[in-house]
Amino acid sequence: MNFIDTNVIVYFGGAEAGKFARAASVVNLGGIISVQVLNEFANVTRNKNRRSWAEIEESVALVRSLLDVRPLTVLTHEAALRLAQRYNFHLYDALIVASALEAGCDTLYSEDMHHGLLVEHRLTIVNPFLGA
Repeated sequence: MNFIDTNVIVYFGGAEAGKFARAASVVNLGGIISVQVLNEFANVTRNKNRRSWAEIEESVALVRSLLDVRPLTVLTHEAALRLAQRYNFHLYDALIVASALEAGCDTLYSEDMHHGLLVEHRLTIVNPFLGA
């Protein structure tokens, strides 16, 4: 099972044409995201890409139709704090990792984290844009 980080979804949303195709191939594999990913995607799309709220709502609806969206819970937060301490992750990255582990994923697609890192002996971080 795959978990997809915000940066992949941002590229899928067309923010950078050069990375769209690879991001689309990852999204087409299917997988899971968290509500955090949707929120970060909306924030980037609004603030950096200057999209209208209507465009953001349309993009978020598309992403939600393609991927399974999971909530964040207090248990996710607590796990993220432990992961941040153990692996020296930034808190928001740790929330992504905790969500992926909670969902039972074995692959986390992310451009921003350490490619090849095996977390908790069961989740591998993969940068889908290396060599692309």
